[in-house]
Amino acid sequence: MIAYFENLPRRLSATAGDDDFNAADETNNGDLKSFGSDFGGMITSVPAAVIQPSTADEVASAIRFARANGLALAARGNGHSIHGQAGAAGGLVLDMRVLAGPIGLTGGPRGPCAEVPAGALWSEVLEWAVTEHGLAPRSWTDYLGLTVGGTLSNGGVSGQTFCHGPQVVNVSQLEVVTGDGERRLCSPETGEADLFFAVLGGLGQFGVITRAWIPLLPAPDARAAEMLKPLGYVKGLEFCAKVSYVDFLSRVNHSEAEARVNGTWDAPHPWLNIFVSACDIVDFDREVFRMILRRGVGGPMLVYPMLRRKWDQRMSVSVPDGEIFYLVALLRFARPPPDGPSAEEMMAENQAVVDRCRSAGYNYKLYLPHYRDQSQWAVHFGEKGWSRFLDRKARYDPAAILSPGQLIFSPEAPPHRR
Repeated sequence: MIAYFENLPRRLSATAGDDDFNAADETNNGDLKSFGSDFGGMITSVPAAVIQPSTADEVASAIRFARANGLALAARGNGHSIHGQAGAAGGLVLDMRVLAGPIGLTGGPRGPCAEVPAGALWSEVLEWAVTEHGLAPRSWTDYLGLTVGGTLSNGGVSGQTFCHGPQVVNVSQLEVVTGDGERRLCSPETGEADLFFAVLGGLGQFGVITRAWIPLLPAPDARAAEMLKPLGYVKGLEFCAKVSYVDFLSRVNHSEAEARVNGTWDAPHPWLNIFVSACDIVDFDREVFRMILRRGVGGPMLVYPMLRRKWDQRMSVSVPDGEIFYLVALLRFARPPPDGPSAEEMMAENQAVVDRCRSAGYNYKLYLPHYRDQSQWAVHFGEKGWSRFLDRKARYDPAAILSPGQLIFSPEAPPHRR
């Protein structure tokens, strides 16, 4: 484990009763600011130190050290959060990309599984599973440049979610280090089932996922013509491209490459992701798409349906009521004026969208949610869900040191069980 320290308080270099952590190399590193920003490019929260753990035991050592020294700690995957959720201003950041390593093929209760380090990218899982073994997970994300631990801590959705559910319901077992620095294996069939469901979609509040077991199936090889047969559409208006399964799932990589070339990849990204119930989507179209967003969103926009029954309500993710709801993803790129509206203007427009959903009484939930006070988080989870969230926080991270960038809890105001 390598620890990069800069301008630390004196007490941070003390032993803190954890020999494993203090065996780390301590090296000055002037690049802490790069770990204080994220893909959103709008929030900066520079940590006091960056820890690069190579094993789950080193993750546990870092958590115990943070707790003993009263420091907040955040696990950062590929830094693809939008509002600084993976940051820990003045605390410790775990660089989870170092916790990658080889992926293993193992047997599971219902067939083969990929045993995946949490720091691995889904693109790496794809290459390993399909190219080497002819297998594939059921559910992906639209963009594969994300870590396994990162998407499982949020939900993990794509156009396949309608059929196979989100990534969080396509996991058989997890290795998790909780906020007390304990390393645990958990699954629905064990005594640690509550921890398993808590961390899936738990926004990093209950533990750091260090390893996941992902069920695999034979990689599909369906032809477009066969897939289109049962669909109703206007003949002649369809667009088909013959690509491999790997190329199809990697399709966003081409957009990323173009964005890096033209500079928009490094621009601020005031994205908004929202789940909207089918019962409100027509009104949402009229009042949001046609009015608030009538000038466009300055980037791609995704809209696709999902089924509530494909989600497991024991998990921490909060979704709208009703059987069918839609993901509305505004993937905005803020270009410097006069090329387009500023990031601040786009953020104000996003807030107007959320305000309209609230004032109109739409059945909606923010995905990758971001709120600034607990009253809003309580509304997001609902009375029952919020009570369960508080209980789980008090059980698995009573000192409230984990994932401070989510702005749900703080060490100064730890949770209490109800």
